[in-house]
Amino acid sequence: MRVGFIGLGSQGGPMARRIALGGFETTLWARRQASLEPYADTPARTASTPAELAAASDLVCLCVVGDDDVREVLDGETGVLAGLEKGGIVAIHSTVHPDTCREIADKAALQGVSVIDAPVSGGAPAVEEGTLLVMAGGDEDVVERCRPVFATYADPIVHLGPLGSGQSAKILNNLLFSANLGSAVSALELGEALGIARDKLIEVLNRGSATSKAVGSISMFGGTLEGLAPIAGALLQKDVRHAASLAAAASAPEGAVFTAADAALEAMEHKR
Repeated sequence: MRVGFIGLGSQGGPMARRIALGGFETTLWARRQASLEPYADTPARTASTPAELAAASDLVCLCVVGDDDVREVLDGETGVLAGLEKGGIVAIHSTVHPDTCREIADKAALQGVSVIDAPVSGGAPAVEEGTLLVMAGGDEDVVERCRPVFATYADPIVHLGPLGSGQSAKILNNLLFSANLGSAVSALELGEALGIARDKLIEVLNRGSATSKAVGSISMFGGTLEGLAPIAGALLQKDVRHAASLAAAASAPEGAVFTAADAALEAMEHKR
């Protein structure tokens, strides 16, 4: 399978490298030439437009930031869909609304192109270890065709159901992570009110039964969410908003998880 990859950021870049070094014919595209330079030591080729990349690919993986970014690289005369041949596949690794995936799939189907959603979790360290989590949604046979490519950087690769299922799972994952951040900060503030130094309580929480990735993240940034906010605030805000949209569409109550998530967003000055 020939693979095109767009979105060479802190997570997508290592994914693309693993694919190229994993024996798959790989083509890369980026808006800035500087983003392509780190891959000069790999067998990967580069393309001048997303359409050119797609014309050289059977599978195009997208790991850009959000819904509008995905649409931008897919649409138009120089977009992915303009170059991808019938039978091709688009895998959306970005975390976007499930409706965005369905909208894209309807358009792609008109030219015989399949779309799956395959958001990921674990970050660059998991990619390097080949243990990134892929949450896939879409036709099972299409997911299985992509599995050998995903396996260059991911384990497990979980097929959750129809198109959009992977996005729903990832959004819920990020909703709960946000809630864990909010709960952890609240506990640290209560600890200070009770006379327990924040750094000492973090040490206890990191080693106790209450530990979580959220506690570890807060610990890395000095015990507050101020340092994490520039990195994760806008992204988590986007995903909590998506989660609220999904809950509203399902007529499901938001519940305690949203209360805690909102506390984290407010602490990062990215109120929902």
